[in-house]
Amino acid sequence: MPGGYQTQVYAQPAFYVAGDRVTQNPIFAFPAGPGGLIADSVNGLVIGRFAWVYPPVDPAGTAKVAKNFGAGPVAGFVGNQKEGLITNYLAFAGMTIAPGFGCTLFTGGDWAVVNDGTTEAQTADPFGGAAMKAFANLQTGKVQFAAAGTVIGGASATGSSIAASTFSVTGSVVDDVLTVTAVGSGTVVAGANITGTGIATGSKVVSQVTPLIAGEAAGGIGRYLLSVGDQSAASTTVSGTYGTLTIGTATGTFQVGDVLTGTNVVAGTSITQNLTGAGGSGGTMVVDNNTVVASTTITASVAVETKWFAASVGLPGEIVKITDHPYG
Repeated sequence: MPGGYQTQVYAQPAFYVAGDRVTQNPIFAFPAGPGGLIADSVNGLVIGRFAWVYPPVDPAGTAKVAKNFGAGPVAGFVGNQKEGLITNYLAFAGMTIAPGFGCTLFTGGDWAVVNDGTTEAQTADPFGGAAMKAFANLQTGKVQFAAAGTVIGGASATGSSIAASTFSVTGSVVDDVLTVTAVGSGTVVAGANITGTGIATGSKVVSQVTPLIAGEAAGGIGRYLLSVGDQSAASTTVSGTYGTLTIGTATGTFQVGDVLTGTNVVAGTSITQNLTGAGGSGGTMVVDNNTVVASTTITASVAVETKWFAASVGLPGEIVKITDHPYG
């Protein structure tokens, strides 16, 4: 019913709506701190999908912004807690948590999802066959099903390579914000690992703070959100390392968030920023690992495997129950 008056009535209501809790088994929530979690300030957060978390951080040092897109393992599932609003004027229903509104992500439990893949979800069979795993689309958080370990293919390119890349800047850190005051070499990019006196081990650049203010420049002098909060570092030399992916002859389009596989590509390597081109042949993109990879075929997975698996069968477009509790 896209609009107008209701034109049909079903004899049997749907058993579940995407995001519904389907059992009374224990549930577990993402351990957000004061002020978290909040829905993405631009797109909001869609119920019934997976999500990732991003800085800024809350006073406890935990990332507090939830988004339906990301890279790497999911932070949790957006369960239906009656937080969805009708965000489009005169729409009949809504499954979106409005931008900036409070939300909860669940890291365990049994939930209802829509099978947004192209194959039927299958449960474990009596002959020892394993249930399909739930995969989260890296661009939308939508759920699809496949056997554990499946690479859900996106773009692929022959003759692709990854080169080790670096930058060096002068900057200071307060909480989860790196403020760059001078650039020695290179360009600051999302996904880069950074080191420097007083900077917490494992810190990565997540994004540049926008809008830019007077004196700031993209990839240069400016403010950058970091993956680790609750830290302090006086002005120091900050070194960054990352990889530059050069796309060979491509079939399909590579996108930020894609997880890469290929000969000598480190498992879990993700695209974090576009540099040149539009994700096609001859373009360059930033990846979050600076291990050198010689010319080879590199394939992008558009979805990441989660710990949930199918607890009911379901064709594409149908509701499927997922669980993180193994049987037996």
